Amino acid sequence: MLSPVLLGVVSGLVPNCVVLVATVRALKMHGGGPKVVAGNPLPREYIEENIDLVRRGCSNLKKQIENAGKFGVPVVVCVNQFKSDTPAELAAIREEAMAGGAFDAAVSNHWSKGGAGAVDLAYAVRTACEQPSNFRYLYDLEADIPSKIETIAREIYGAAGIELSDLAREKIERYERQGFGNLPICMAKTHLSLSHDPERKGAPSGFTLPIRDIRASVGAGFLYPLVGTMSTMPGLPTRPCFYDIDLDDKGNVVGLF
Repeated sequence: MLSPVLLGVVSGLVPNCVVLVATVRALKMHGGGPKVVAGNPLPREYIEENIDLVRRGCSNLKKQIENAGKFGVPVVVCVNQFKSDTPAELAAIREEAMAGGAFDAAVSNHWSKGGAGAVDLAYAVRTACEQPSNFRYLYDLEADIPSKIETIAREIYGAAGIELSDLAREKIERYERQGFGNLPICMAKTHLSLSHDPERKGAPSGFTLPIRDIRASVGAGFLYPLVGTMSTMPGLPTRPCFYDIDLDDKGNVVGLF
């Protein structure tokens, strides 16, 4: 998700509402549920009712609501319903979301009912967008680069501070010398945790966020620090690979690898 800072700075648009998407299964994982391994059956904790696990995982949901609220716009929680979710689990999420400061929370099952399954969510978003917008940025764009990164680390992730590598410090000096110090920040980090460690679930706090490198997307208009071991996607080749994909005489796809 692009941050409201980047959306506002780059597009000039001001958001009226944040829609925060949650699922029972994701919250169970943040509540201490067992690890999910691709290719293996889901552990029973994710397909059987476990309200305690859901409520414990809502620590992450509440932190995300708090984060979005720092930008001054109402937050609507959308709970994407799976067929194994129980009414009690869905009710627990709504209760925790409202207690955490959400403007509203709606269950959405458009996967099974199409548009009709998202009507409640649509009404909630419309009502939220009718509220006065007090949109504000998280930091002053004219602040120095380390200050902006540390503000995100402390306010959004719950870190106690940041640790800049020698390479990151070198990049900061270069970008500020080149006149790019006033660009907004887009953090490149794992989506599996608020911290840099994908194994730390829930709402961890008090950790030090390691900044390995900082790169510039000058054309797009932002700097992106690389947090911990986070990798970036390689650039696309000048000659797209689809030129080599074809069907042989027997109808088999060739050239994929």
